[in-house]
Amino acid sequence: MSDSTPTIVVTGATGPLGRAAVDALIARGVAPQNIVAAGRNAEKVDALRQLGVRTAVIDFAEPATLTAAFEGADTLVLVSASEPGNRVPLHSNAIDAAKAAGVTQIVYTSAPRADSSPLILAPEHKATEEYLRASGVAATILRNNWYNENYSRTLAQVAESGVYLASTGDGRVASASRPDYAEAIAAVLTGGGLTGGSGADARVYELSGDIAWNGDDFASVLTQLLGREVIYRSVTSAEHAEILRGAGLDDATIGFLVGLDANIADGLLDTSGDDLSRLIGRPTTPLADTLRPLV
Repeated sequence: MSDSTPTIVVTGATGPLGRAAVDALIARGVAPQNIVAAGRNAEKVDALRQLGVRTAVIDFAEPATLTAAFEGADTLVLVSASEPGNRVPLHSNAIDAAKAAGVTQIVYTSAPRADSSPLILAPEHKATEEYLRASGVAATILRNNWYNENYSRTLAQVAESGVYLASTGDGRVASASRPDYAEAIAAVLTGGGLTGGSGADARVYELSGDIAWNGDDFASVLTQLLGREVIYRSVTSAEHAEILRGAGLDDATIGFLVGLDANIADGLLDTSGDDLSRLIGRPTTPLADTLRPLV
């Protein structure tokens, strides 16, 4: 990466969000050769070369791989790692390597209101944001709400039973599609939004879908998509835990799922503003539009 053309490294490029971010950057006019698509799976990384991008095999747990991938880069898109409980050291390695390589801007995908929310997912993101602010590298923090795609696995269960069961009460989820969030990444890097400074001057965007839906709304969407009546069965957290235990789930998974539903019931994934639709210049993708092709 010795030329003077600005280079953007995208981590997690073989995952759904990272790959969508690469596509969005190209769609917004970034030359493919100025993008480094980085990921852990060598075979999947190699397949990305058909896009015209440069590629790098990296592992957040192996700093030497990061040093080589980030050399000469101007911007790092740090897509958060998919290893709960181990994100902070992995993210710290990436931030350290970026700083050492002379990267001048890091865009990090965080969680809603990560600095203040009791959301079960927030602590690791809060710690990463703090580490990033302390690094001295200019930062833009994109706090992504829930993804429409997170409900794709629910379709098969509901199609069979006609019941959507959750312990979310009347809590609402302001979800959007992964391509929406990916386009936001591209927008802040191509003039559609403002990038941030270092420390307290880091730019923060709270990103969420335009429409916040509850369990009854979700059942209505599935009724439309599946062509059969779907009802929302609201249960308590204790009841939910017992049902999941009866289905054979382990205690850690049960704790996470029930805890997340409790967070939703408390309004922690409700609408946080219109940053996302403003950044991408259009309404966010409705839940039904994401799930329809999967039916």
